[in-house]
Amino acid sequence: MSRTRIVAVRGRRVWDSRGRPTVEAEIELARGAIGRAIAPAGASTGRGEALERRDGGPRLCGFDVQGAVAAINGTIARALIGLAAADQEAVDRSLIALDGTPTKSRLGANAIVATSLATAQAAAAAHGLPLWRWLGGAAACTLPLPEIQIIGGGKHAAGRIDLQDVLVVCPGAQSFAQALLWTAEVYHAAGALLAEAGRLKGVADEGGFFPELESNEAAIALVARAIERAGLRAPDQVAIALDVAASSFGCNGRYHLASEGRTLDTEAMIELLSSWIARYPIVSIEDPLAEDDPEGFRAFTARFRSRIQIIGDDLLVTSAERVRRAAREGWCTAVLLKPNQVGTLSETAAAWQAAREGGLGGIVSARSGESEDTTIVHLAVGLGVPQLKVGSLARGERTAKWNEALRIEEALGPRARFAGRAALRSAPGANGQVRL
Repeated sequence: MSRTRIVAVRGRRVWDSRGRPTVEAEIELARGAIGRAIAPAGASTGRGEALERRDGGPRLCGFDVQGAVAAINGTIARALIGLAAADQEAVDRSLIALDGTPTKSRLGANAIVATSLATAQAAAAAHGLPLWRWLGGAAACTLPLPEIQIIGGGKHAAGRIDLQDVLVVCPGAQSFAQALLWTAEVYHAAGALLAEAGRLKGVADEGGFFPELESNEAAIALVARAIERAGLRAPDQVAIALDVAASSFGCNGRYHLASEGRTLDTEAMIELLSSWIARYPIVSIEDPLAEDDPEGFRAFTARFRSRIQIIGDDLLVTSAERVRRAAREGWCTAVLLKPNQVGTLSETAAAWQAAREGGLGGIVSARSGESEDTTIVHLAVGLGVPQLKVGSLARGERTAKWNEALRIEEALGPRARFAGRAALRSAPGANGQVRL
């Protein structure tokens, strides 16, 4: 206990990749170990997510976080000082009780998640271990399959296309490093194709290309051509993944594709996705229907679960209870895990445990508003989650995370395993005993 006794808790305002303020928490332990973590922020958010605490008003467009910082330096610090950082569940229970709301709205999910993750970092530092090893022990040796954005759209690119992400995965890669190398070849090939056509308009929030294209399908077709131009085989070596983020343009069973000037009902939306699956090397689709359309999810999953991975994000919001229901009712085959959606590391781990027990796959995911913080990479490896999604290969807040995974793979040496193709299958099984 004495080694990991919390003696100081500090909050500060720092800045995210959109130039907005966010919260960093710092935990100091009795023998001098320190852990830090920075809260990310999403643009495309589910209705059931834990709520950030923002100051509102005219300053910084209402996005300032002085209230959340004050909560860390005051209420949270008073409650946590004297607790053992090694007892993550006790710290997280204290944070949840201290807030006392179902949405983390009193203290703010941004204050809570930063504090929870910083606690884990401090405990790992006190034992001289990287966080992935502290969480997963000797069983933590598998690098996740990266899911990497090539084209950004939706709320991350001013609605230029309705799809939020057109991404690639590399099921044929033999290592994490090889997956990044192949993806880089595809990324540069896509940029060249857009430049040649005069369609390149910069990069979106997560580093993927910001295109000027005539349709959603044109973005998928471009990535398929980029895989071919890169000299890689689809879908055996490199395949396409989509984040439809349908909640951003769908409600009450109606889906308005603004970039194409048409509106579809649930059945027509499923048929549109079906036509893309038939024509392109697509192996994974996230949020194919809106969060208020679970029956649409169920119908889509029943039809395509044997052919592709189907991911729930806005529908599940990293909630263990919702994940259990998704598994029971057949809404999807995999769950996205975002710590700030639920608020604490313990609750994130509980959602992953519920997914494994229900035979669902999993993906640890960053948000569109990110920082140089690499904690989620350690969570993916330490908790044994077989996939990782942090954006594209451009922008430092993204490459910081990919590069951290490369370091972990190198540190593991011959013990390193790569999730690869198996990550796209559900029911991955437990990865040893997680320390929480």
